[in-house]
Amino acid sequence: MDKCLKALKTASPYNAAMTREQFLFYEMRTTAKLMNEGLDKNEVVERIVSENLFQYPTEKSVRKMALACIRRLESMEDDTLIAAIATQPSDVAKQVCLYAMMCQYRLVWDFMLTVVGDKYRKLDSSFSKMDLNVFFMRLQEQDDWVATWSNSTITKVRQVLMKMLIENKYLDSTDADHLNPVLISPLLENAIREDGQEIVLPAFNCLT
Repeated sequence: MDKCLKALKTASPYNAAMTREQFLFYEMRTTAKLMNEGLDKNEVVERIVSENLFQYPTEKSVRKMALACIRRLESMEDDTLIAAIATQPSDVAKQVCLYAMMCQYRLVWDFMLTVVGDKYRKLDSSFSKMDLNVFFMRLQEQDDWVATWSNSTITKVRQVLMKMLIENKYLDSTDADHLNPVLISPLLENAIREDGQEIVLPAFNCLT
């Protein structure tokens, strides 16, 4: 990467690592369970690697993803939410995983607030690929680093966002034309309010 691109990447709050890391519900839950048992980071990684708990083909890929999961869990800065991913029913745990993704990736944060949250605020349930297109067009206009991303990178990021919405039942499928009226878990809502992050609540259809 030349110096100019490196400078753009360094200055930007956005990155495309999520194309590799994805939503990772199974891996996040597995990692959260070990952290919730009181293991430190190194112990968590070694346990996941030694027992190949992610069932990945190489030790390197397992280790890399274990570290990615730990970073994402720690980005919430809330042990009760890590415990929720470990112990709560899957629908609640997935919603907390979505919040963790928002905390880790500025791109997911912005998308959930400015597209999804805005639609819930306006009581507009319509959703189409055009919404994603407009979001990325604006992002590329605003950020010089995102403007350098290839079409294939944008396509992959879009796919991750769509899968994330489907996993959390915002959308029924990739062909869905409307957002479903999701309900926020009281556990997550309380944690968000206690952390003073009420700004994100509309992303979970919480408008009060």
